[in-house]
Amino acid sequence: MITAYTGAQVRAAERPLLESGEGAALMARAAHGLALAVVNALRTRRGRVYGARVAALVGKGNNGGDALFALAELARRGVRTTAVLTSGAAHTEGLAALRAAGGRVAEDLEPADVVIDAVLGTGFTGEFRAPAPRPDAFVIACDVPSGLNADTGAAGDGVWPADATVTFGALKTGLLVGRGKALAGAVEVVDIGLAPHLPAPDVTVLEPADAARLLPTPRPDWHKYSRGVLGLVAGSEAYPGAAVLATAGALATGVGMVRLVAPDAVRHLVLAAHPEVVGTRAPQGRVQAWAAGPGIADDDDQHHALHVALGSGLPAVVDASALEILGRMLAEEQGNGAQWEDARLGEVMVRLAEDRTVAGEHLVLTPHAGELAALLSTFAAGETDLEPPDRGEIEAAPLHWAREAASRLGVTVLLKGPATVCAAPDGTAFVQGQGHPFLATGGSGDTLTGILGALLATTAEGSQAPRPVEVAALAALVHGLAGRVAAADGPYGAGELAPAVRAALAAL
Repeated sequence: MITAYTGAQVRAAERPLLESGEGAALMARAAHGLALAVVNALRTRRGRVYGARVAALVGKGNNGGDALFALAELARRGVRTTAVLTSGAAHTEGLAALRAAGGRVAEDLEPADVVIDAVLGTGFTGEFRAPAPRPDAFVIACDVPSGLNADTGAAGDGVWPADATVTFGALKTGLLVGRGKALAGAVEVVDIGLAPHLPAPDVTVLEPADAARLLPTPRPDWHKYSRGVLGLVAGSEAYPGAAVLATAGALATGVGMVRLVAPDAVRHLVLAAHPEVVGTRAPQGRVQAWAAGPGIADDDDQHHALHVALGSGLPAVVDASALEILGRMLAEEQGNGAQWEDARLGEVMVRLAEDRTVAGEHLVLTPHAGELAALLSTFAAGETDLEPPDRGEIEAAPLHWAREAASRLGVTVLLKGPATVCAAPDGTAFVQGQGHPFLATGGSGDTLTGILGALLATTAEGSQAPRPVEVAALAALVHGLAGRVAAADGPYGAGELAPAVRAALAAL
């Protein structure tokens, strides 16, 4: 697993070391790591270090001090180094070291092979205006791209996109989410000795090596029912393909059986592609988990099946059209204490609308930013302290809003995006950014619903069953890796993802 921390957490971890007089040592380690990253970039780009040109935009704080000491080290290796002081002042010792090593201070950025962005560090919040246009050079951000919120990944238009970011002490959450993921470039973490002082991480990233702990281990006594049965509520006459894609994703993930609830025409289409599926018009038979929503549109029978899934008490994925329906159900419950067709469904709705602490994280909502904005807008009608965000606000701070929705509703939230954020009601969060841009295609989310539903079904029972938020992160990992497998042959449609899911799982 990869762990990431907020800027405040890292600064708190530095504090005891600074108070004990180790500040200079911390800066020396950071500067050396930054200098080595510049050296590697120069060797890759021009074949040698001696005679290269490296410039830096330098702020007045410790972030600028790191860059100045790095420039001094590079100058001693025969690099022509220049610092542009953006505030007219600079870290005193760092500036002295640069000048002693033969480096220069200039008024403006000069042409360079590598430019270091070291104006602002992890403590910055607010609006940022870059002191110069981004140069046509390889840009390395010092700790974080200047102007990036290290906690949320939010950034204004003036933040320079970095080709690489060298971050110190620990990975910062803001480099994984929001605009930070795209602005950071390749991220390298330099160990400066903070590990003994770091708290529990802010977020976690599942790596391929973690999958073995979460994926079910094949057993010789397996049969189709003990392996996991998924109840899938998907498709309508208007959107039959959603059921095909969700079913394909589930079967590729290795579930024991799929019980598909769908209209006649949809079932016939799915069975033509996947004859092993058990199809019915209404929910029936034992399942270990549900997945509901892809393509169900305004089909009343499918809405009834969603109610059954929600009231079952079993792990359930709520996706696509089901999210809109759930939002309306929540508004109805908040408004007048609605009478539900099933007592168990009524209990669930009361918990979701009123008592989030016991609602149950077994429900996994899988919205994109627009769907989450709509859900929170509907839900906010009964909340006096929630100003619902618009889509842009969620895209700017996806971790915050995924956590907010999970806490407000007492459910697990998988928020789709360039980096998928999975959040539990207690604030536990995973960020998975392994996907390929080609995954941004119609039907990709339906496939993810099938993957997640299958994993919930196959991991739902037993004393060591993982939390739904972990299963959601695992599904995002598998989906992302499958996207990369499929992309090896170029662009693709979602119909080509299922074979890639098998390949990704085989590799895991």
